[in-house]
Order: sequence, then C-alpha cells, then structure tokens
Amino acid sequence: MLIPELPGYLSNMGGADYKGAIIGLFTLTAGLSRPFSGRLTDRVGRVPVMAFGSLVCFVCGLMYPIFTTVMPFLLLRLVHGFSTGFKPTGTSAYVADIVPAERRGEAMGIHGMCMGVGSAFGPAVGSMISQTFSLNGLFYTSSIFALLSIAILMNMKETLKEKKPLSVDAFKIGWRDIFEPDVFSPALITFLCYFSFGAVATITPDFSDYLGLQNKGYYFMIFTVSSILVRLVAGKVSDQHGRIPVTLAGCIILIISMVITGYADTITLFLAGGAVFGISMGILSPVLSAWTVDLSKDSNRGRALATMYICLEAGIGIGAFLSAALFANKIQNLPLVFFSMGGFAILALIYILVIYKNKRGARAI
Repeated sequence: MLIPELPGYLSNMGGADYKGAIIGLFTLTAGLSRPFSGRLTDRVGRVPVMAFGSLVCFVCGLMYPIFTTVMPFLLLRLVHGFSTGFKPTGTSAYVADIVPAERRGEAMGIHGMCMGVGSAFGPAVGSMISQTFSLNGLFYTSSIFALLSIAILMNMKETLKEKKPLSVDAFKIGWRDIFEPDVFSPALITFLCYFSFGAVATITPDFSDYLGLQNKGYYFMIFTVSSILVRLVAGKVSDQHGRIPVTLAGCIILIISMVITGYADTITLFLAGGAVFGISMGILSPVLSAWTVDLSKDSNRGRALATMYICLEAGIGIGAFLSAALFANKIQNLPLVFFSMGGFAILALIYILVIYKNKRGARAI
C-alpha cells in the first residue's frame, strides 16, 4: 500500500536524492535480521516470529505521520524492515511444515498467490486512499491490516515440534546462521533476479509520472495480478518436471520484461512490461522457495529459508540503490536502469546453464 506514495512523500520533504533509500534501508534491516529470524524460527517457533513481524508493521504504520522530516523518515524505514525480516521467514517454514514434499512447489505457489493478492490490490488501493483522504489515512489503514494479521496469528497452532524457551543464547549468531551452504544455488539465483524488483519498486513511480499515469499503483497491480495467475501453475509444474527447467523459464521471461520496460514510451507498453515482469516473478518466487526447502534439512528449515531471504533482500536493496544512482532523476536514463537490471538476470541464466550444470555433472561422476 505504501510503496507507490513514498517516493513523492520523501521528495516533498526535500529528500528526492534519497529515493533509493526507501527500499534500500527497508531491505537492509530485513536482510540483517534474517539470521536471527531463521534461528528463532527453528528454536522458539514459527508463530512467534510471524507475530513479531506483523507487530513491527503495525507500530511503524502509526509512526509515519509523526516522522515528517527526511532523516527520521529514513530511520523509520530502517526499523520497518524488521517486519519483512521476520514475517516471511516464519510463514514459509510454517507452510513447508504442513504440506507433503511432493506438493511443495504447489503449496509455495498458493502461499505466494495469497501474498500476491495483497500486493496486487495494496498499491492501487493505497494510492486511492491517499488521493481521496490523505497520506496519514493511508498510514493508519496499513496499521489496521497489520493488526488484523496479528489477530489471525493468535489462533494458529504452532508446528515446530521441539520448541525451546526464548533466551540470550537464541540470539547468538554464527556463520551457519547467516548462510546455509546447502542452499547456495537457489539463494544466488534469488539474489541476481531480485535486483530487478528493487529497481521496479524504486523507479516505476517516477516512470508513471513521466508517462502521465496518475495512479502509481496501477503498474504494481498489473504486475502482481499477472504474478498471481502463474504462481499455482509454476509451482505445480516444478513438482512434476523439476525446479531447474522452470527457473530457467522464469529468468528468460524476466530478461524480456526488463527490455520491454526499458523501451516503454507509452502507458500501454509500460504496463505490458509490468505484466511480463509479474509472470517472471510468479514463476521464480514459488519455485526458488520450493528448491530451497528441497535442499534443506528439517531441523534447519528456518535457517535455509532465512538464507534465501537474505539474498532476496540483498538483491532488492542493492537493486534499489543502484537503480536510483543510474537514474539520477533524469528521464533519459530509464532505459539504462532496466537494461542493467536485465543484465543481472542474464548472469543468473549463465550460472544455471554453465556453472551449476557442470557442478552437478562433476558430482555425478
């Protein structure tokens, strides 16, 4: 709900040069908190970790109307990142706990579809609330939705079988809590592909203004609607035919979407690029999540998923900062931004086709 309106909100404060930090700082905290959320998910439980993430989202929504200058606003974005650092880690582990392995891709697709429904309507509804009422009304509405999620979590049964009480030891992080080597390949692909997401979240509101698209949430709505439509299919196909072929298809479609968006000079072409981008993310998100769970041990499921999400947040955050630097508030730089993001997806494609294929062949020998 907030993403389309925050760049303009920050610019009105005098912080136009810090647009990349809106997403970048959020994802920085999310990434830094992942090792803790993964460890706590495997020790304390899935539900408490999810509840903490929702609670942060609720509190931050109430604080935005108070933080009305550039530096306090950016500090709040930093704190708000804890919501994404905790909630998805606990949720993904919870979903993996309750579904059979042979339907894991399909289940991750359903999980992603539910996320996608909120993401599809959130930006458009958020812009509508902002235009009809006020930005403060938008912030308070986001808090209300977070509060509803907390109410639902209170009635969910914990799935972690061997829970440990919360203690100081639970916060002692080692290297294996930061990075799970078993899931290196899906984590790397996630990192490279999500550069594009950081750029889209950062640059498309300005792109919408340039093209005369008044509701900045339309791009995000089309992107997420197209994503929803393919998530279930992609997850199910990966259960039947393997994660690698479906991941390759997602990377290729992602590259095409960045090219279309980079060349967009009309609203129609711009939204078409968003639709193709949504298809690519709808393929990659559930398949990479399922691939990560496939490679993880049951006892380290939270840690493995945290590793993937660290790479996801790193890709989004670096993509946000890099895209803002390349854009430099100059419309003529838009093609450079999206072509560059497509370049990272090409690196992911090369890794799967050349390096990963050779590594698998060597292990077979």
